[in-house]
This record gives sequence, C-alpha cells and structure tokens, in this order.
Amino acid sequence: MSRLTFPKPVPTALAVGLALLIWFVIPVPDQVTPEAWHMLALFTGSIAAIIGKALPIGAVSMVAIALVAITEVTRPGNPEGALADALSGFSNPLIWLIGIAVMIAVALVKTGLGTRIGYHFIALFGRKTIGIAYGLVLSELVIAPVTPSNTARGGAIIHPIMRSIADGFGSSPELGTQNRMGRYLALVNYNANPITSAMFVTATAPNPLIVALIAKATNPSLSITWGQWALAALLPCLCMLVLMPLVLYVLFPPEVRDTPDAKGMAEARLNTMGPMSTAEFVTLGVLALMLLMWAGVPAMLLGPAAELNATTTAMVGLSLLLLTGVLEWEDILKARSAWDTLIWFAALVMMATFLGKLGLVGWFSLSIQNAINYLNLGWVSATILLVLVYFYSHYFFASTTAHITAMFGAFFAAGTALGAPPAPLALLLAFASSLMMSLTHYGTGTAPIIFGSGYTTLNEWWAAGAVMSVVNLLILVGVGAIWWKLLGYI
Repeated sequence: MSRLTFPKPVPTALAVGLALLIWFVIPVPDQVTPEAWHMLALFTGSIAAIIGKALPIGAVSMVAIALVAITEVTRPGNPEGALADALSGFSNPLIWLIGIAVMIAVALVKTGLGTRIGYHFIALFGRKTIGIAYGLVLSELVIAPVTPSNTARGGAIIHPIMRSIADGFGSSPELGTQNRMGRYLALVNYNANPITSAMFVTATAPNPLIVALIAKATNPSLSITWGQWALAALLPCLCMLVLMPLVLYVLFPPEVRDTPDAKGMAEARLNTMGPMSTAEFVTLGVLALMLLMWAGVPAMLLGPAAELNATTTAMVGLSLLLLTGVLEWEDILKARSAWDTLIWFAALVMMATFLGKLGLVGWFSLSIQNAINYLNLGWVSATILLVLVYFYSHYFFASTTAHITAMFGAFFAAGTALGAPPAPLALLLAFASSLMMSLTHYGTGTAPIIFGSGYTTLNEWWAAGAVMSVVNLLILVGVGAIWWKLLGYI
C-alpha cells in the first residue's frame, strides 16, 4: 500500500501565511493595483515554498500556475484568458532551450565522454597538485557550454574524478588525511563551478531566465545572444579561473604538492575505459556543431540567412543525437531534471513577467531608487552598491533561481533608473548571479554534494567563499569594465 506524501508542514505554513498576509492584511500601496499586489502575494508565497522546500520546486510551480489561473489575477473576470496567461511561460523559447540542453547533457554521462575529458586533462597536467587543480578547472570549462545543470557538471562528472585522484594519494576524510590534497582539490572543484556557470547562457539553468528578464525590462532593446554573453564573460572569467586555484593554494596549501603518479592513475582509468566509442565521437561532433552554431559561425561565413535561433540549434542537436541512436526516447523520458526545469521555469518566468506587466516591478525599483537617492550617490557608486547587495543577499538563499526571480528584475530596473548604462549593468548582475554561488555550502545544488563528501570544514568552506567572492567581484568590475569597453558594450 502506497503512503501519502504531504508537503512539509512548517515551510508550507510559512509560505501560505506569507501569501495570505500580503493578499489580505498588508494594505495595497497607492501606486500599485490590487491585481499586481495579489500577484506579489502568490509570487512571494511560491518563492518562500521553494526556499523552504515545502515541496519539490516543480510541484510548487504547478500549484503556482493553478493559483494564477484560479484567482484570475492577470485578467479578472476572464477565466479563459487567465488560464492562457498562467500557461504562457511554456511558449518561451528560452525555457525550451535550457530544457533541451539538459536532455543533450545526458549524452555526456551516458557515453562517458564527460569523464574521459576530465581524465585527459588530469593526465596532461597532473604532475603536481596544482596541475591537477587546473586539470579539473579545464574539464569544467570544456563541458560547461553544453551542461546546463551546473550540479551535474560539478557534482556528478567532475567530483568523482577529483575524489578518485585524492583517494589514490591517500587523502580521505575517512582516514583524517583530507588536508594532504583532498581539501584543496574539493575547494577548487567547487569554486570553478560558479565561474564556468557565469561564462555561457547554457552553463546553468537560470541564465536563460536572466536573458528573458533583461529583454523584458528593456522592451527588448537589449536582447543578449549566446555569443554576446560568452564573449563578454570570456576575459574576466578566464582571469578568475587562472587566479582561483592559486588563491586557494595559498589559503589551504596541500601537504602533498608533487604528484608524479597522478598522470599514471588517469591514464590507467582511460585505459580501462578503452578507445573512444562511436557514440562518443558522434556526441563530440554534435556538441562541436552546436557550439559553432551558438557562436554564430555559420552566419559569419554564409551570411544572415544561415543564422539559427539558439533554441532551434538545441533542437537540431537533440534530433541528431536521437537519429544517430546516441540517445533513445527512453533516455529523454528519464531526464527528470529536464522536464522539471521546463515546468518550474515556465511558472517563474510567467509570474515574473506579469509582475512587470502589472506594474509591481516598476514600483519596487522606484522604491529602491528613492532609498539610494537619499544617499546622494552617483550612478557608479549606486551601481556598485546594488551589485553588492544583490550578490551578498545570496547568503539568505538556497536557490539561485529563487534569488534571481525574486530580485534581478527589480535591481536591474532600479540601476537603469539611477542612470547606469543598461548593458554593463545587465552584465554585472548577470555574471554576479552565478558567481554568488561560491559563498555558502547551500548556495547551489553542487555545494551540498562536494561539501557533503567531508573534505572541508564549514569554516574552511565559508572562508574560501568569502575570499573568492571578493577576488571574483574585483576581477568582474576591473577586468570586465576594460574588456566591455574594448568590445563596445560600454
């Protein structure tokens, strides 16, 4: 007999209570319509339920979609129109881009190509511990553009490689020898993840949401393409990836610094895997083709007629993997995270869109703007303050998606109202949305996997996150400003 699974009572009570408080108790501000305020109540309750994990995020999102349709907050007195609005998120191409990209990433795991790439880099750079660290970083970087689940990339592909190397040198939490090299490698393993997530639209699930929010806020004069995002992130993030292992090496120096056996260990693993299979070659070819198409190479060579939408490119890639037999339809059906992503992205994008359409985001951004105006700051100082508040408020979030959905639109609108140029402000907030994952052991799904393996203490993890947050932000602002000016974005 199956058991009933109910929502967690405390988080559910808090989420429902917060929604009811905003809907019925807190007076609607003069500049806000009742419909916008009621949508805020539903949105806030949904975010609270997601943060508190009252139900899985997909389940919360289905409830949110149902409530938007039932309450008719978008179109009072028009149930058919309200239902259409509630389901409108599913027509967003960016949502399908990330969902399909998650399906494509299944091929990296199924064929073993992701693991093979990682061991090749370890074999190439693994004569010293810091070389192993850079091998992990390069492995992250190579597979990031086609792995929209940063948790799968850092936790399911790279982390097992890191653990096997550390264990091979007798560095294990179970033996109390994690400081030999495991602690250092675990911190590198994790801190590479937020940086690579910032580098590509398709490197972590919330990035397409950011693109959509920016386009909606600028109506849509600022529509960031895959190539523009990657180019803007290239230099500052490469600088971060170069410096990060060095900074952590100084903070948490490994006891074992020379690792002449690591190359042999990696080669032994590759020998066990055998030569690349046909499925791996096909997967590699499809991924390379997709990257060229996302980067706009066909359009550069053949003209605008050869340009494809990013979502169309993802559909082509998935179709090729299905037609060649690398993936079967059963693999797609089993890709639970892809279907889960489609549902919760659709719900959150829909609610965020109508918060803007109903005027709530404009009112909130004006409130932030007025608060900052009291400080008599110029737009440069005001922008820095906005980015810092947005970044470090991630200490209070266990989900980057919840954080971005709750705050990105309002902070972007406030910054532009204070005089910040839209393009650099958008890039700062967009890249900060991934970099802020570094702060805590719950900041994104990758964190509990690596932290839970026991190589670091809580104090060590938070100290590393605090230091890297400062280093990454300084590089983002300093190098980013120069790079974006050269690119003509400023």
